[in-house]
Amino acid sequence: MVEIRDTAKLATGFTQNLEEIQNHLQFIKSKGMTALLDAIYLGIHEMRKGRNPRKALLIISDGGDNNSRYTESEVRDLVREADVQIYAIGIYEPTISRGRTVEESNGPALLTDLAEQTGGRHYQVENLAELPDIATKIGMELRNQYLIGYSPLNQERDGKYRHVEVKLVQPRGMPLLRAFWRMGYKAPAK
Repeated sequence: MVEIRDTAKLATGFTQNLEEIQNHLQFIKSKGMTALLDAIYLGIHEMRKGRNPRKALLIISDGGDNNSRYTESEVRDLVREADVQIYAIGIYEPTISRGRTVEESNGPALLTDLAEQTGGRHYQVENLAELPDIATKIGMELRNQYLIGYSPLNQERDGKYRHVEVKLVQPRGMPLLRAFWRMGYKAPAK
């Protein structure tokens, strides 16, 4: 778990001890500056140490960043290259309750962009009572995914980013299906 304040710090490494995570979350208070992009960068680097072949990073934030060393473009590039799905739970106060900073106003778009780049999703929350349902949805989604592979026609080893498009054929008589996928990949370099 990465804690976000004016800096990003690893609060706890990989653990199966749910109680340890819950206890840590219970005492986190939001205040001051936020280094969200640094935290995402650190989280993705920590995920490389993970043993599971499929990896997901859960971000719980308003998406505002006002104190990171890394830029949005640097983090976006890292996210595109990492083999990690990002799920974001954006906790937002109603716009009328207080004046939002520019960073807070841009937060939902940032979280949506980062999640969609990886085939993950961004869930917006205005009522904290929705959190358990959203966490359940994310868990179900992670357990009910299919892995599709393909061989690209373009075999050039040029290190360029390649966009991927997935088209879903809706089966008759089935409920509406929706596909989420990694928006692209970086081709190997020579």
